[in-house]
Amino acid sequence: MELKWPLHAKSFCLCAGIALPLTGFADVVDDSHLSLTLRNLYLNRNFTNAGAPVSKVGNWSQGFDLQFESGYTDTPLAIGLDLNGQYAIRLDSTGNDGSLPFSRHEQKAADDYGRAGATLKLKYAKTIARIGDQKPNYPVASNDPSRQLDTIYQGAVIESRDIDNLTLVGGRFWSIVTRESSNHERLYRYGTNDSLDSDGLDFVGATYALTPDLQASYFHGVLNDIYKQDYGGIKHTLKFADGYQLKTDIGYFNNREDGAARSGPVDNQAYFGLLTLEKNGHMVGASYQRMTGDTVFPTLNGYVPQGYLPNWAGLPFIRPDERSWSVRYGYNFAAMGVPGLKLFTRYIKGTDIDRGAGLSRDRESERDIMLSYVVQGGVLKDLGFELKNMKTQTRYGNDYDEFRLITTYTWKFW
Repeated sequence: MELKWPLHAKSFCLCAGIALPLTGFADVVDDSHLSLTLRNLYLNRNFTNAGAPVSKVGNWSQGFDLQFESGYTDTPLAIGLDLNGQYAIRLDSTGNDGSLPFSRHEQKAADDYGRAGATLKLKYAKTIARIGDQKPNYPVASNDPSRQLDTIYQGAVIESRDIDNLTLVGGRFWSIVTRESSNHERLYRYGTNDSLDSDGLDFVGATYALTPDLQASYFHGVLNDIYKQDYGGIKHTLKFADGYQLKTDIGYFNNREDGAARSGPVDNQAYFGLLTLEKNGHMVGASYQRMTGDTVFPTLNGYVPQGYLPNWAGLPFIRPDERSWSVRYGYNFAAMGVPGLKLFTRYIKGTDIDRGAGLSRDRESERDIMLSYVVQGGVLKDLGFELKNMKTQTRYGNDYDEFRLITTYTWKFW
């Protein structure tokens, strides 16, 4: 198996390799960090409806994620270089669950796969430019750590915090490595043909903290000649004297086609609200999410999740006209003297789904249970375990019952 370094990444490494030794090299090394994360993933999805095309899919795999993060040169324009390498081995698999590269011709998952890359960093005052591999968490482009190897974008991003309480960001992503791939590919709209791709995703955004407990955000993104997207959101935390915290998260997306509209019409507006109340380790919450317009909420190739939508789960609840609500409960057992142990449960119901002219409306639901534990001390300190169970039901689709067991450990060399 060959790890492919894109030409841009090779150029960044060469430029950085020339620049870094000139001045301030000691700071680059002294402030650096090297870590290796081991991730073992077991996934088993059983389809429970009689008409399902297959009875089950799943996989068992072992992943390795090596990350080098440099410091910066001691120069007016500080320079740094981050390196990354990811590799995974298939231990067992049944069918295609979207976690590993899958050959439709051979009808089997790849034995192994990997990727590697670099990120050149430039820093001036409180402004940082990153060129190369990125793992963003923005409304217009987000990472996907849900399976074995996560999503990596390649692009150029500038983020500035020079103005108090204001974070400004902007840039362009020109390629993506999806969770089940080794290769960088151009961006396109999920659910369409990869020949209908884009020159890149351009975006700008701003987040302003009006108070320490209240912030507002706006983002605008354009997947050129495919779709454009606007997002506005507000997050607020209300603290009570007796230890209660009420958190509010509300937002709105407006999606429509851009330019040549290579992937066809895009007409989707989504708004949502999430309220959570926290006290002594307990969390209870409720959310509402509404889709309007004639098309599904647009996402990027690789089925990258939209983490800003509160009802995105195993099912995304983003189909045309869909109304969905959820109730959730979580508990941090540190409040009972068991630090590192956490529970999260959730039930989501979606209704009024438009399946097209002349077809009856669809509905769907999902129940999630998630239990995680991180060892707090001893030889196995920081070893993490996560158990998930997701059960879905739809009126016209395929129902499934899925279990995931994830074990992680990060070895920090320095």
